[in-house]
Amino acid sequence: MGQAVACLLRHGETEGGSGYYGVTDVALSSHGMRQMEAATRDAAWDRIVSSPLRRCRAFADRLSQERGVPLAVDERLSEMNFGAWEGRTAAAIMAEDPEPLTRFWQDPLAHPPPGGERLDHFAARVWEAWRDIRRGDGNLAGQRVLVVTHGGPIRVILCRIQALPLARLMELKVDHASLHRAELGSCSDPT
Repeated sequence: MGQAVACLLRHGETEGGSGYYGVTDVALSSHGMRQMEAATRDAAWDRIVSSPLRRCRAFADRLSQERGVPLAVDERLSEMNFGAWEGRTAAAIMAEDPEPLTRFWQDPLAHPPPGGERLDHFAARVWEAWRDIRRGDGNLAGQRVLVVTHGGPIRVILCRIQALPLARLMELKVDHASLHRAELGSCSDPT
């Protein structure tokens, strides 16, 4: 058996359009569903792990049923809670009060969204989920795991794998329906 591999799949385009939809449960658009289908068309999975939010879960449920692959839903893979920014676009936030968002973009660790989740707390819950995915059932040899989640959790995981400081996560490009491959034995547990 080969190396165990996870592919991190960001959800496709949503019904709400662009905006901060952290814990807001917006649906996947039909275009978003097609994006995710295209991204996973030629791949096979041994198991699927998904965020519970509809923009991830709808596709994960469908893929699991179509391919007969077991699905686990993990709350810890939900997107970051953006507090007062939930459901709003960056342009609308900037027009009202640009300082908090500018500070967040410059240093998300020191400047969380007003009323939102702190980045270090968010990263801790995502890493707990990632650690459990990596452990699997104790026999990961050759396993292929699809993790259906959001841009934030993917960036947190990629920062750790690439040994980047968490404060640099906004530098990582994670497009809708993009796949990011990670060998499950390739990174150490966070300390």
